Amino acid sequence: MAKARISIGTWAYIFNQEVPTNDFHTILHKLEDLGYDGVELGSFGPHPSPASHPTKASRAKLKKEIADHGLALSGIAVDLWAFKTPGVSIVDEIPAAYLTAFLGWCAFASELDAKTIRVDTVLAPTYFTDDVEGKKLGAEKGFDRFVGVWDKCAKIAADHGLNVCWEFEPGFVFNKPSEIVALVNAVRAKGNANFGVLYDTCHAHMCAGIGANQSGEKQTLPGGAMELLAQLKGAINHVHVIDSDGSLNEHNTSTHNPFGTGHLNFDELIPAIRAAGIPSDWWCVDLCFWPNAWDVTAQSKKYLDKMREKYAAA
Repeated sequence: MAKARISIGTWAYIFNQEVPTNDFHTILHKLEDLGYDGVELGSFGPHPSPASHPTKASRAKLKKEIADHGLALSGIAVDLWAFKTPGVSIVDEIPAAYLTAFLGWCAFASELDAKTIRVDTVLAPTYFTDDVEGKKLGAEKGFDRFVGVWDKCAKIAADHGLNVCWEFEPGFVFNKPSEIVALVNAVRAKGNANFGVLYDTCHAHMCAGIGANQSGEKQTLPGGAMELLAQLKGAINHVHVIDSDGSLNEHNTSTHNPFGTGHLNFDELIPAIRAAGIPSDWWCVDLCFWPNAWDVTAQSKKYLDKMREKYAAA
């Protein structure tokens, strides 16, 4: 089993920061100095995107810039929120703008030598059971829409040599353990072996252990995040690691606590993640919405270095 590699998502340095780090080059310098193996690109806001790097030459320069700092790209999270999300319109079941944007980001990601591109459901947990344009679409119909759209996304990504990972979380629709398992399996059943879930330790705890933000009857698993990990075995293709204190933040999603300030037992989680057959060797630190993220970036690396030495040094 390969030695784990450690990266961190760049979104940590622009969201909820008193002074956002808008300059991507500054982030690369700091992560290189801290000994990170890679960086995960949040391709939105001021950070690199197809809009800021529209040509092959500009993307080749960006790829070289990352490599020159001794870093690799562990994945890319893209700004599909600006486009019509699957299910938003009663009429538009397969949103052309969403798929067109996704195609553009796949081209961008592949030229940067990324291997994984992230998606999410974006919509509120009660969206399909609330009135939408005067109608209740229903969870079953909404579920089918996401399966249909992500089937197309997975096939687009496959043409570019990319995996697609869905980041489930308590703030968005389909956040119950049974829904998470069913949705990823339904997309994969359409011949999309490159589609999987992003197993975020914090979100897994909030969805499976706490049942946060679930509509209707609450659904948790006795074994919490660990049991959900077991149920998703074979369908996970990317991992984010961070602690959880069981709370939601002001954005109505999981509070991403720095390591050692929450309730998660990484001496159990890390070996289980290693044994789950995940095809990626990346552990990406996710400090999304944590204030003063730079203050705990070094500590995050040191914590995972210890975990790596104990469980993933080979």
